[in-house]
Amino acid sequence: MRALGFLVRAVIVGLAVAFLVVWWNPTLLGAHTGVAAQASAPAPAPTSVPAAAAVSAAPTVVVQSFADSVARATPAVVNIYTARLVRERTQAAPLGQLFGDFWPSYRQRVERSLGSGVIVDEKGTVVTNQHVIAGADSIRVQLADGRVAEPTILGQDPDTDLAILDLHMANVPIMPIGRSDTLRVGDIVLAIGNPYGIGQTVTQGIVSATGRGQLGLATFESFIQTDAAINLGNSGGALIDAHGDLVGINTAVLNRQNGGPEGIGFAIPVNLVRGVMEQILRNGHVVRGWLGFVPQDLTDEQSAQVGTAGGGVNVVNILVKSPAYESGVRPGDLITGLGGEAIHSAQDLIARVSSLKPGAEVELEGRHAHQAYKIRLTVLERPTRPVQTQ
Repeated sequence: MRALGFLVRAVIVGLAVAFLVVWWNPTLLGAHTGVAAQASAPAPAPTSVPAAAAVSAAPTVVVQSFADSVARATPAVVNIYTARLVRERTQAAPLGQLFGDFWPSYRQRVERSLGSGVIVDEKGTVVTNQHVIAGADSIRVQLADGRVAEPTILGQDPDTDLAILDLHMANVPIMPIGRSDTLRVGDIVLAIGNPYGIGQTVTQGIVSATGRGQLGLATFESFIQTDAAINLGNSGGALIDAHGDLVGINTAVLNRQNGGPEGIGFAIPVNLVRGVMEQILRNGHVVRGWLGFVPQDLTDEQSAQVGTAGGGVNVVNILVKSPAYESGVRPGDLITGLGGEAIHSAQDLIARVSSLKPGAEVELEGRHAHQAYKIRLTVLERPTRPVQTQ
């Protein structure tokens, strides 16, 4: 009996110890039973993954900050302040109304405007919009570090709305230059400028479209469209990519009056800016090819009448003593080809002619009064001043 009592007590103590161990670490029991279950239970049949499970398995989206990219670019974005003296006629006094046409009264006032610009090299060369400094009597540029300079205008190109300035300043920050030909719709971009004169501001958006033209903003148009906010004072500022590289110069936004569209802004691609800047720094102006006539796109009705499938352009104006005029091209002619390639639009023709070097010969295909012709013309340099037209 004594031995039996000892055995019972030992079993009770052992069970109590086992209970305490399992209570302290329950995974010991789960691991053991799991192995047993795997050994004894048959493998489950494969089943399809529910949609909810597939969504939950997607990688987590990480929100990235653009602070480093902005810090890389903003020092090279400058504020531009301009002023010009405007002379305007005033309302005549009661007695003056009798003689107002003979003794008109005028007053002068100072008209001020603002914009932005980008420093692109160590010499202090600044790229901005031509309309920012057009007609200005004085220009003042303020750097992000507070320094102020009165720049010299190195050149202007109204055809692309670009202007190049020289700060005459050393130790300037430089904007890293990127590429615009690799931009894709949906790429993240940031606009940097001085909207409404409140100070340097950064807005963020995406590339909404590339190659936008026929907007009436400039002669040569191939704009980057973006929904990054561009406001008064942003003109001439930087459009940068997510890495902080310059991809465009902010230029315009669609009119927002009377509840107009929002989030539609335009920037000049940096590849175009680079070409214009190099020519201005080398020649003082941009050298472009010129034939001397003004083309206009055909309407659908005109295309049906002349039998073209959306190709060709009308000659609506021609300049006297130009290569086209001397070769017999006249207003009303239909131009269908240049250099053996079809013409798709007026913008297409203007861009292709402008890319030709002065002195080169090119074949122009067209139609005059339903009579087809092919003529060879010598390309001249595009005039920088208005010429007499017919």
